[in-house]
Formats: sequence, structure tokens, C-alpha cells
Amino acid sequence: MHHAPPAGRTGAAPAEWDTTPLDLDAYLRRIGYDGPRTATTDVLRSLHRAHMSAIRFTNLDLFLGRGVPLDLPSLQRKLVARRRGGYCFEQNLLFAAALERLGFTVTRLLARIRRGSATVRPRSHAVLLVDIDGRRLLADAGFGDEGLIEPIALHDGAQATVGAWTWRVDVDDEEWVLRSQRPDGWFDVFSLRLERHFPVDFETSNFYTAHHPRSAFVGKLLAQRGDDHVRHALKNLDLTTQHPDGRHEHRRLALGELGPVLHDVFGLTLAGHEEPLLQAALAAATAEARPTAPATL
Repeated sequence: MHHAPPAGRTGAAPAEWDTTPLDLDAYLRRIGYDGPRTATTDVLRSLHRAHMSAIRFTNLDLFLGRGVPLDLPSLQRKLVARRRGGYCFEQNLLFAAALERLGFTVTRLLARIRRGSATVRPRSHAVLLVDIDGRRLLADAGFGDEGLIEPIALHDGAQATVGAWTWRVDVDDEEWVLRSQRPDGWFDVFSLRLERHFPVDFETSNFYTAHHPRSAFVGKLLAQRGDDHVRHALKNLDLTTQHPDGRHEHRRLALGELGPVLHDVFGLTLAGHEEPLLQAALAAATAEARPTAPATL
């Protein structure tokens, strides 16, 4: 079942999303983009790729006991000025603000992570719908390892190939589903409905993600990165590398390897005082871990 795009959208941000605090020039420098500033599909594609290449997916600050505020000044201080990484709410809300400042029509949406499972999970993932000249595109610069590198058209059966990876969008009952192609078939990434959301909806979902004991982001360190040819995922000290042909490489890191791996593999730089804090937090987390059902993103 197809859905009509949300009504009442213009190129300006809806009143509830104030994008004026964003330093657009600083953001574009942060992601290394110096191309055209026009609201076209090609520019969206370039911005999407630049953002996900520059700003890494991680819950590092959350794991170190820091909050995850979603107001635009906080996002700008963390992701732009301090050059930190973040997870989907932070990344896609910052990305949405930049797109709107450039004249794109953006709808912020909440999705349910599937990760190959039919289990109904909370709406704990932020994604974006971008309308360009009557064409709708799904953008998501903040999923992590298996997320989109470039936007994909939002119509039933649409496919997009970037590098060695292919995604498609299907309609499943009343939901849109993003799927990633694996050697053994299509893998459900997340699902969503096209309905309007407000800042309070994202604050609520973000609070669950950052605090609920069953959240995949609580009590463990996560970092993920995907590019055209390989995907890396770190969970505490377990590093997994996924290749397009289905090969998976797993490695258990020593505590002393953590800082170099975060830097070299994930592009994350720790401040001098943070590495011992992170090692201590990881040692405590692994010591306290008990066998439980695996958490999923």
C-alpha cells in the first residue's frame, strides 16, 4: 500500500524545527564538501556521502556517561566543532538542518530497526524523507555499517547500488522496508511509516535509546563504519569486518588496541584523558556482563 507524501511541506523548515543556529559553513567544512549549494538530487547524493564518510557512527560519549542532547546548538558543538561521532538521532537531525538551510524539503521520520528480524521493535531510529521536484528519496546518514551510502528513491521495488553493495525499498503491508542485499538474499534493515513527527517524538525515542536497559546502546561501546567495499562493526572489544561476498572476520581486541582501532578503522580520536576512562568502563562492562538474549540495533 503506497502512502501520499506528507502535506504542507515547503523548502523552509517546519516551524517546530529551528535551523537558524546552524553554522552551515562550519558544517560543510566538517564533512569536506565544497560543491554547489543547490537543492538537487546530485547535491543531495554528494552531501549524504560526505556526511557519512566524515561523521562516524558511535555511542562513545553515551558509553562514557555523557548525555545525548538533540538541540541543534548541542549537535553542532559535538559533531561539528568537537569533531565527534554520534548515533542516528544526532547525525540525521544535524543533516536535516543542513539540508533545509540549503533549500531541500525534509521530513524527519522514525523507523523500527529490523536487522533481519520480524520482531516488532520500538521506533528507535531516525531517518529522513527528502522531496525534490516531485521525487521522494530516503536519506539516512546515521545508520552505521549497513546503512545507505547515498539516498535511495522511495518507491516500491526501487534499487540502488553503491560500490559493492545494493539496497532496495519494498512495501510490506503498510510499512516501507529498506533491505540490503546479502549473498543469501535480501536482509531487512529497517521499516517505517510516512507520518509527521515532532521534536518531542525524537526526544522520547532518544531517551529510550540512551537509557532503557534493553536498548542496544546502553552498557556497551559501539562503533560502525561502512564504505563502498567493506563494513566494520565494533561491540565492546569484538571487531567484525563484513565483505560483499559474505565473508565475516572476527577479532577480539586487547584493551590496549582499542584506541588505535577506533582511530585507524573508525576515524574516531580520543582525547588524552579518555582512553584510560574508556578502558576502565569496558573492563567493568565485560566483567559485569551476564549471558542474555543478544541486543540488536
